[in-house]
Amino acid sequence: MFKKFLFFSFFMVCAVSQGQIGGKYTYQFLNLVTSPRQAALGGKVITIYDDDVNQAHFNPATINADMDNHLALNYGSYFGEVTYGTASYAYTYDRHLQTFQAGVNYVNYGNFEGYDENGLATSSFTGSEIAVNLGYSYNVPFTDLHIGASAKLISSTLESYNSFGGAFDIGALYIDERNDVNWALAIRNIGTQFSTYNGINEKLPLEIIVGVSQELENVPIRWHLTLENIQQWNISFSNPNRAQSSFSGDSINEKVSFFNNALRHVVMGVELFPRKAINLRIGYNFRRAEELRIEEQRNFSGISLGFGLKMNKLKFNYSYSRYTLAGNTSLFGLTVNFQ
Repeated sequence: MFKKFLFFSFFMVCAVSQGQIGGKYTYQFLNLVTSPRQAALGGKVITIYDDDVNQAHFNPATINADMDNHLALNYGSYFGEVTYGTASYAYTYDRHLQTFQAGVNYVNYGNFEGYDENGLATSSFTGSEIAVNLGYSYNVPFTDLHIGASAKLISSTLESYNSFGGAFDIGALYIDERNDVNWALAIRNIGTQFSTYNGINEKLPLEIIVGVSQELENVPIRWHLTLENIQQWNISFSNPNRAQSSFSGDSINEKVSFFNNALRHVVMGVELFPRKAINLRIGYNFRRAEELRIEEQRNFSGISLGFGLKMNKLKFNYSYSRYTLAGNTSLFGLTVNFQ
């Protein structure tokens, strides 16, 4: 039943959605990957159900008692001087109340040199954004269905402009233990601005994600398939650098096919030895690969790699994500088990 619901939701939502998603919303930092494991698997994986407390950032339904007293800290250098990081902690107060999770996401955009309209230097400035969340998950009695919700408070400072907002995420996770398959649905960033930058209220980056993953029998591999941004079918854009010239000399914009646009919703990842002390991960993000592709030059955009290393009560994670020839990102994470 849950699988039919996911299938129906995907096609109904896509059927009524149109237009691109870039540049429309505020607080876009909420969509940054929150951990090296997420990044290495291509991003936005919502089906992982184990002791990884980082998973609550993208699907609160994954919060469970195995995360109890785990603290995760992650840090990464994005592009230029931009840095960002996350923290997540889970605590099981009572077995009947399930488990609570608290976390924080932040991004610092570095320093900028200020100039007036005449090109004269003024004072330098910076920008930063932060979100604090509290999440909770509940296992529906006598079922394999888990539902969860997470509330977020968001603060943003860009030069002399400030904004404050709130949002919440909701998620569902169905665990088919017989076939070792997880099905998940997450609706993220449902919220609004409480105060705006300059009096204009902007929308938050609402996103609907569905996913499925399976651990293969007798093979130490778990694969992940994620469909992102299914609330909007057309997420493509015509790259002006790929425009072609007609016989008359006119410029013809790039046409994105139905199949190409469909693939841009897809994120795939594979985790080797998911239950061992050493994990190897690889992912591929089709949308990133297509948007950052360079004509007649192979740059492997969209590929991500990573690993996890567990040592007693510590676990170290690392990921490397390929974006362009000029910029790629590494993300480092440390998880501590205080039990």
